[in-house]
Amino acid sequence: MDQEQLRRELREAGLAHQPDHARMLARVERGLAAPPQASRRPRAAGPRSVAWTGRRWTAAVAVAVAVAGVVGVGGLAVTTLDREPAAPTSRLPAPGPVAAAAGTIDPGSNRWWAQGDLAVTTETPVSGLVVDVRVARTAGVVSTGHWRTRPAEDFTVTVTEEPGSLLYRWTLKPGRTVPPGRHVFAVQYNHAEGVRDASADTYTVVLTSDDGGRVTLRGGFGGATSAKSRPRSQDREVKTAK
Repeated sequence: MDQEQLRRELREAGLAHQPDHARMLARVERGLAAPPQASRRPRAAGPRSVAWTGRRWTAAVAVAVAVAGVVGVGGLAVTTLDREPAAPTSRLPAPGPVAAAAGTIDPGSNRWWAQGDLAVTTETPVSGLVVDVRVARTAGVVSTGHWRTRPAEDFTVTVTEEPGSLLYRWTLKPGRTVPPGRHVFAVQYNHAEGVRDASADTYTVVLTSDDGGRVTLRGGFGGATSAKSRPRSQDREVKTAK
């Protein structure tokens, strides 16, 4: 038989061969799982002695790939284990504006009329602001006006009669900003003659920063209006239509 014919027959035999990859992998896995057997007699350590280390899997895969390359038919599928997917990162809520608020009864109030002053102090710029002041509807309470130290055109202002209270609301218009500083929002109203108890009056202030952080401040105006001799209808603001 000449060499050409021998090569042809070897090529045909190689193409016809169908290796059992499952059995090959099973044998490799069994070999890896089995504990190493102790040698019957000690062997002197030498350059040819190879320790059976944690690289067994890498070596086994290399041998299997080499076998598949010699056979030349089919392919040996090697599955790699992906790392566990990273847990989704939780984003902490954006911190809100640094601010404080305090409600007081203006010392200019008298026996028939009163003014509640709400001072809001901000240490950072504010891009969203809603100020609510509720005046309890004690005897004779009627709104006479309101004002604020910020520009009037920056706010939408409403006065609403609710069951049991008058609601004054300032809402900062979109695109406007309140800079750091002390800002006053005042409500004005008539009441029955005498010293009015303002302990049921309350305020709520919601401030929003540019990054979406929000802070809510709540409190009251506890105290009584001071007694003066003459009534006043309004102070530094036009009357609000009811």
